[in-house]
Amino acid sequence: MADQLLEQVRDAVEGQIVCDALSRPRPRPRHTHQPLLHDKDFEGQRLADMLSTVLLGAAGIIAFIVGYMAQDIRLTLYIGLAGTALTFLVVVPPWPFYNKNPEGWLPKYNASSQYNIDVDGEKVG
Repeated sequence: MADQLLEQVRDAVEGQIVCDALSRPRPRPRHTHQPLLHDKDFEGQRLADMLSTVLLGAAGIIAFIVGYMAQDIRLTLYIGLAGTALTFLVVVPPWPFYNKNPEGWLPKYNASSQYNIDVDGEKVG
């Protein structure tokens, strides 16, 4: 029983990847140019990472300086919270400028139709 509990805790902590219908890539509809979840723009991800780092750092520095000058911890916290909210609004939504350079992935290749592979009398390919 302890082993089963330990295994459940390990699965929860390690974040096991489960394949379900939502995680499978879907074909892009012909009538739209909106990116689907499996489209990647690594330059957009780099930009979002840089923006979040710069905005949070600037908000922290400004909050510290203003709070120190005013000797008000509450003002420091409010400025830091406002900077965090601004960062959230800039980085989290899927703005179009984050998808300017989508990667062109190779199409799915079905190799199993070309080969007849038998392993111990069972067809595997």
